[in-house]
Amino acid sequence: MTKAELLALTMADFDFENGTVRINKSYQRLKGQDYITTPKTPKSNRTIKLPKFLSEEMKDYFAMIYDIEPKDRIFQVTKSFLHHEMERGAKLSGVKKIRIHDLRHSHISHLIDLGFSAVAIADRVGHESIDITYRYSHLFPSKQVSMADKLDEVNANFENDDQDVVSDVMAEKLKTQEAVENDNKILDIQKYLVG
Repeated sequence: MTKAELLALTMADFDFENGTVRINKSYQRLKGQDYITTPKTPKSNRTIKLPKFLSEEMKDYFAMIYDIEPKDRIFQVTKSFLHHEMERGAKLSGVKKIRIHDLRHSHISHLIDLGFSAVAIADRVGHESIDITYRYSHLFPSKQVSMADKLDEVNANFENDDQDVVSDVMAEKLKTQEAVENDNKILDIQKYLVG
């Protein structure tokens, strides 16, 4: 989520029974005044599943907060405070300073590394268009090596004239064709959503 989404969260946004958090607002501070606004795009309104460890951390955090109403902001700080604390923490730890927003980029990169699709990631982080997620395309694993390996496997099978292995390769080919058809369906959906 973005800094503005994070700073707008309330206790009411969390559903620990289902392990979710609802993101439906944004925090802004203008001329010393706090404002809660709607997110910047319709896709930013979303409910995301929380990992169990984070649900537990949030329950513990809520148990430590006193005198707060369910619709009060749970992080009573500003964006500038977050920036200051990030800078202070980086200095104390001796690591390179990064922007708060870079944590969002790191999360997206980590999800790509874990093998999740661009569509699933875009849905989780509230990207309005899949094209935004594809800005990370250099991080998605290349299929070139696995394609070359499959071609070597097919060639070796034909050289050995082993019919059982050829049947296995053909079955794998059918699976690959189904995967391509599914990818094409996803692209058609993306074109529809973007168009």
